[in-house]
Amino acid sequence: MTATALGGRDVGQQPKPGRGPRGLGVVLAAVGIPTFMVTLDNLVVTNALPVIKSELNASLGDLAWFVNAYTLSFAALLLTAAAIGDRLGRRRMFLAGIALFTLASAACALATESWMLIASRAVQGVGAAAVMPLSLTLLAGAVPEKQRSAAIGIWGGISGLGVAVGPVVGGAVVDGLNWQWIFWLNVPVGVAAVLLAARVLTESKGTAKKLDLAGLVLAAGGVLSIVWGVIHGADDGWTSAGVLGTLVAGVVLLAAFIGWERRTAAPMLPLRLFSVRSFSVVNVVSFTFAVGVFGSVFLLAQFFQVVQGYSPYQSGVRTLPWTAAPLVVAPIAGLIVDRVGARTLITAGQVLLAVALGWIALITSPTMQYADLVVPFVLAGVGMGLTFAPGASVVMGSAADADRGVASGTNNTIREVGVAMGVAVLASVFASAGSYESPAKYADGLVPAVWTGAAVVAVGALVALLLPGRGRSTV
Repeated sequence: MTATALGGRDVGQQPKPGRGPRGLGVVLAAVGIPTFMVTLDNLVVTNALPVIKSELNASLGDLAWFVNAYTLSFAALLLTAAAIGDRLGRRRMFLAGIALFTLASAACALATESWMLIASRAVQGVGAAAVMPLSLTLLAGAVPEKQRSAAIGIWGGISGLGVAVGPVVGGAVVDGLNWQWIFWLNVPVGVAAVLLAARVLTESKGTAKKLDLAGLVLAAGGVLSIVWGVIHGADDGWTSAGVLGTLVAGVVLLAAFIGWERRTAAPMLPLRLFSVRSFSVVNVVSFTFAVGVFGSVFLLAQFFQVVQGYSPYQSGVRTLPWTAAPLVVAPIAGLIVDRVGARTLITAGQVLLAVALGWIALITSPTMQYADLVVPFVLAGVGMGLTFAPGASVVMGSAADADRGVASGTNNTIREVGVAMGVAVLASVFASAGSYESPAKYADGLVPAVWTGAAVVAVGALVALLLPGRGRSTV
């Protein structure tokens, strides 16, 4: 794979394709550390939520926004940040993203009100939007074509691990220090990451494109309106003027976005990409995966504290059967995807995740023993590991060289929107049936929420069967 593989035509300095193992390792560190940071912060606050709820007097809606303010700004700006990187320089944009993320992390640590933390998390997401897509683009410039799948597997393992261990790291930090240190720790790591990336990475640019600002505003406004409506639906009433109005406005804005993208000469999201069957299918699966899994994780990460009385660190340790599995499985999946086929691995991953979530929902009660969760947690972790790298391989394999940057950004955007929708929808299901008032009431809300997550992932498993088989055309 050439340096153009993920970002359009390269017009900058080309890295030498024959890097030795040590050189490749340094490049992986330069792109992997920031990638790990920004994916870690997707769910790093989950095991800290009960503590933050108490200290900031936050509501359930606030808790959802502590996660969604990050994921929504992240999702909204991914494609725009990649396009700006093509214009101004990918390395320059990557470094700016790390710096902004680091500064916003300090602002999160200094927050004393819920709105301050929400606003700072949104700025964090803006920085993350510049880091995530460009990390893979920059890595592509240092990887010979024959190492593509292995490199994607490693990158997928890093990003998957960051998301998966977020609750563990957050719980450990909160228990050992306080919740503010979840964000303070990003500061020295971010400074080191800027210095390493500036020294190691080579600047490159892609074909300059007109920025689709109208598309950005319509898409971001539509998704934000729908997520706001879903989060507030349970408390304010689904037929209330505010909730119903924002839901309708969201649908109208997204419809206008699609119409605009069909007409404009330089769309943020080229709809022609979705004419490729494998690309359409893998994005549907990415969305259902994110909705079902991360919506469930948002609630499950709090279960051990609210229901079973464990500390944040003890809660994090108890998620390790889930969070450790992707570390092992994702790189292996990246190595074998060309031989086994992405359809087999992705479908198997979704089936395992749906079974695991259904199992958890079936056995959840205030008196449940932790040992009962170990097997479904392992199944869920394996399922996640089978999803990350094969999904990225399908995205890259279904797009032409010049389209791989926007294709990768589109997939990341859809997944992040799925995270936000999952937290919003499952938190709403939870609020309709339960509350934080007692362990029994929390379990009452958790059960239907996780069943909902299992059903959504099961739909994704059926959709994954539509992917082309190994050796067949991706169209």
